[in-house]
Amino acid sequence: MATIKLTKNELKSQKDALKMYKRYLPTLLLKKQQLQTEIRTIDARAKEVRAKRQALEAEFSKWIAVFGEREAFTPDMVTVSDIKKGTGNIAGVIIPVYEGATFSRGDYDLYKAPLWIDLAADKMEQVLSMDLEASVLDKQVELLSQELRVTTQRVNLFEKVKIPETKANIKKITVYLGDQQVAAVVRGKISKKSLEQAAAAKESAE
Repeated sequence: MATIKLTKNELKSQKDALKMYKRYLPTLLLKKQQLQTEIRTIDARAKEVRAKRQALEAEFSKWIAVFGEREAFTPDMVTVSDIKKGTGNIAGVIIPVYEGATFSRGDYDLYKAPLWIDLAADKMEQVLSMDLEASVLDKQVELLSQELRVTTQRVNLFEKVKIPETKANIKKITVYLGDQQVAAVVRGKISKKSLEQAAAAKESAE
């Protein structure tokens, strides 16, 4: 604990600091709660997207196998040419928001390729889009988790350090000033009594 001055001015400063900590703490606690809720929600959404992606991929693989022409379609037939992202704001944190993507398709001979090749490409675009969305959701969780760590540190600092420390300082200064006041009263009474005794002695001598 830092050394403090045992003065009335310092007492006022400590009381002002305590009011500030108590005023900001509820805001920090609310922000912490909001961040925790948002992180859980986004994480659940990311898991949901990945589950749908796996289900679609499994369905896609079975579907291609039915035609017995698996080698006719390769993943490089569909590539991502552009990712569209916006921005959002959660509890003061700027986060990326997935808004879709543009895909490019490789060249293939329409006469030699199976009839289902375009439908397969559509399915692959859906799979890639889900991968991209899940990745952006992961980034949201990462950014919000960083802010949650900072906010939690501030909450702990206020709750476990600053507020108890300031209360202890106020008590220490108040006790000291009270003792000083009592001592001043005692000294005043002693001084008054000494003066009265000196006056009495002077009268007796006369």
